[in-house]
Amino acid sequence: MALLMNLPSLAVMALVLAYPIYYAGYLSVHKVGIAEIRRGVFPFYDWQNYARLFEDELFWLSLQNTAIFTFVTVSAEIVLAVAIALLINQSSLWTSRVTRWLILLPYAIPPIANGLIWNFMYNFQFGFLNRILFTAGIIGEPINWAGNPDTALYAVTVPYIWRTLPFAILLIHAALQGIPRELYEAAAVDGATAWHRFRHVTLPLLRPIIAVILILRTSFAFAVFEEILAITQGGPGDATWVAAWYSYKVSFAPPFNIGAGSASAYVLAMIVGALAILYVKLVYRRIA
Repeated sequence: MALLMNLPSLAVMALVLAYPIYYAGYLSVHKVGIAEIRRGVFPFYDWQNYARLFEDELFWLSLQNTAIFTFVTVSAEIVLAVAIALLINQSSLWTSRVTRWLILLPYAIPPIANGLIWNFMYNFQFGFLNRILFTAGIIGEPINWAGNPDTALYAVTVPYIWRTLPFAILLIHAALQGIPRELYEAAAVDGATAWHRFRHVTLPLLRPIIAVILILRTSFAFAVFEEILAITQGGPGDATWVAAWYSYKVSFAPPFNIGAGSASAYVLAMIVGALAILYVKLVYRRIA
């Protein structure tokens, strides 16, 4: 009976998830280019797509940029989310409701629109960010935030963090609401300081939800695409080539090697899966 009731959901998941994953795997071991698409025949290519992938220096550069982007964004999100959630948790009822409503606004903005907004703010000539910093006397001349190879990748991390941070804040705030107040009262009676209460009471109880956030945010950060498209398009040069952008360009830019693009997407998925297992083993602890 339970299986019968779950059949519609299983069918939808098979169509939406299982088949695309299978078909991408199929394409990754076949030669799929414009000529093959026109003929409708995809010759078996063995592991040559993967071999050429690992020989491509641009692929390794994209993985390196992705690792930097993921480390910066996920670390910043965890730290900021915990700090802001603790602040909201200490606020009065009506202020916390207003704050939660305001925090949700960035999360409601479509990623491509978010990228376009920040692209305007980063503009070298008339960008709002340069104007604020110049007016405040912090800089003496405009900074080309997204056009400088040394700052472009880090410039893209800011709009991404701004858009995705509310998700982590809400999860951690919900977890804080579930911590019994008696634990803090007992710790205060024992003479524990605020830092010790955070370290020995709050943080251990937040570990499960932090593990969930780490897994979800890492998987999404590894697949970042919209902000790259709207702000830098992989430039300047190859400074902001990330894994998802690499898969896109290899697949849909001349010479349209969709097989190699599928192979790179599969490698990216395996890396994310390995990181998820590592996170669970290192961070997640079941609370008795």
